[in-house]
Amino acid sequence: MDQQKKVIPVFNSEQEEREFWTSHDSSEYIDWDKAAPAIFPELKPTMKTVSLRLPETMLNCLKVLVNERDVPYQSLIKIYLRERIDIEYEPKQNK
Repeated sequence: MDQQKKVIPVFNSEQEEREFWTSHDSSEYIDWDKAAPAIFPELKPTMKTVSLRLPETMLNCLKVLVNERDVPYQSLIKIYLRERIDIEYEPKQNK
């Protein structure tokens, strides 16, 4: 027998919705057994500007690499960071 789900309230702001879901169990409102994966192809990640101090020699090496690959140096730094994060995170996610 299916248990009746509660009605999700109408929220006046994202903050109000965040506060609600922080203190309520979503399984009382949503039948997660019927949920399907969602794909958001146009969703862009939020970008945050950071300041990073690099040794001049490291920056010079990076400039050589970006010239060889013909990519902007910030893009190459992001690629390198992503690769390293994936390496570091992978074993922890599989535990």
